[in-house]
Amino acid sequence: MFILGFAGCIGALRENSFLLKFFSVFLGIIFFLELTAGVLAFVFKDWIKDQLNFFINNNIRAYRDDIDLQNLIDFTQEYWECCGAFGADDWNLNIYFNCTDSNPSREKCGVPFSCCTKDPAEDVINTQCGYDIRAKPDSDQRSFIYIKGCVPQFEKWLQDNLTVVAGIFIGIALLQIFGICLAQNLVSDIEAVRESW
Repeated sequence: MFILGFAGCIGALRENSFLLKFFSVFLGIIFFLELTAGVLAFVFKDWIKDQLNFFINNNIRAYRDDIDLQNLIDFTQEYWECCGAFGADDWNLNIYFNCTDSNPSREKCGVPFSCCTKDPAEDVINTQCGYDIRAKPDSDQRSFIYIKGCVPQFEKWLQDNLTVVAGIFIGIALLQIFGICLAQNLVSDIEAVRESW
């Protein structure tokens, strides 16, 4: 991005047609790669759903290993009000939260606090609210934790905000096309001036 921006800026300032053509071509390549990715995402949405599930489950396995990853998962689960990829039982993949008899962890059969439903009356987050919650029947779990998984919640969010997401992508595409047109216009002006010499 730095090289591309540098080429466009210096090419425009110094009226260097090579840098402007470089800027225009690579901006066009990026535009077509984004367009291709969008079409492929639409065509292969089931594959993307499987990859998202695989990604979330791998991150669940490493939840306590990386604090940044832990914060990302907690933010995602709180924002979308979800738990795990497809449900709270996905936390069996994590060595601290699984429900096996050999698990000595205090978090056994639990979920992270970000899976817990929030009580508006509480000012302080109860970080132990998910302890032993999955050992309870499903009907009891519903009042304490989010039951829905993050993959279905993400799909729902995407459908609810489809016009906003599409508007953002169209806006970015129009800016790229505008940049290509301006660069090509400047190149043609520079070459016209050089020919008149």
